[in-house]
Amino acid sequence: MTTARTTPSAPVGASRGLSWLILLSGLIGLAASAQLTLDKIRLIENPAYQPNCNINPIISCGSIMRTDQAEAFGFPNPIIGLAAFGALAAIGAGLLAGASYRRWLWLSLQGGALLGLGFVAWLIDQALYEIGALCPYCMVVWAVVITLFWSTTVHNLRTGVLPAPASVRRLAALPHQWLVPVAGFLVIALLILTRFWYYWSTLL
Repeated sequence: MTTARTTPSAPVGASRGLSWLILLSGLIGLAASAQLTLDKIRLIENPAYQPNCNINPIISCGSIMRTDQAEAFGFPNPIIGLAAFGALAAIGAGLLAGASYRRWLWLSLQGGALLGLGFVAWLIDQALYEIGALCPYCMVVWAVVITLFWSTTVHNLRTGVLPAPASVRRLAALPHQWLVPVAGFLVIALLILTRFWYYWSTLL
């Protein structure tokens, strides 16, 4: 089985669309992480504090912030987001300015997006089936990470940063790649709908 193409030795740039996506993903994720961090600090200062995203018994940031899952590595999860999304925004800004990056940076971005996707998948499972609550800012981060992972993967396959068989390269070259993350969002929405149907049904 042959790989798609020789891995690039020269720096690799990105389309304007992908550059904007990476920059906006970083900024949106950074804003969500900053808000979650501020709410966590206020909650520590005042255990009775109610975040403005406590909307109903299901959509409730406060319920999630008080769980062990909100500090998966011994410190608040949003701190990871502040660092990761800040770096992502810088990468996107550089691309928009015309920068090209070495293969190791694209592979680092790919690895970070993959780790982020795995962490998000775990957080989704915990929110739905262990905690039983949803955080709007967290869901924004879910959407950002899923979109970023898929877009980065497609870019790295198309440019040869990720060597792949020709059949995989042809799939990555297909148009309308945005349909894949949209399908992922629909699956998550369906899981949320079925998991909390006991509550949604009371609103009908």
